[in-house]
Amino acid sequence: MRRDVISTDKAPKAIGPYSQAIVVKGIVYTSGQIPIVPETGEYLNDDIKVATRQVLKNLEAVLVAAGSSHAQVIKVTVFLADMDNFAAMNEVYAEFFADAPPARSAVQAARLPKDAIVEMEAIAQFI
Repeated sequence: MRRDVISTDKAPKAIGPYSQAIVVKGIVYTSGQIPIVPETGEYLNDDIKVATRQVLKNLEAVLVAAGSSHAQVIKVTVFLADMDNFAAMNEVYAEFFADAPPARSAVQAARLPKDAIVEMEAIAQFI
């Protein structure tokens, strides 16, 4: 089975032994993205809306590097450090997925990498 590893400097580098994404049989599987600005390494973790916007930008960069885009996303999993941030996260999320949004799960996690307040991963079609 062919398995393509995706890596881009337009999203934060992996902080462990994993790939930013893998493409198998026309499907892109991304790793979770947290709110780090890839160009500067700045960690945006104080405001859920700002953090969510950065996570979605990072996710888009990985998808584009894989030959896909947010328009091709089938499923997103959202991990929140605090479910009280759900409505604010959802507001920003809706900006990125306004038309025909993908399936989605959202869960509160006890702790996320680097103590992030939000993390997202996606499954998308390869264009």
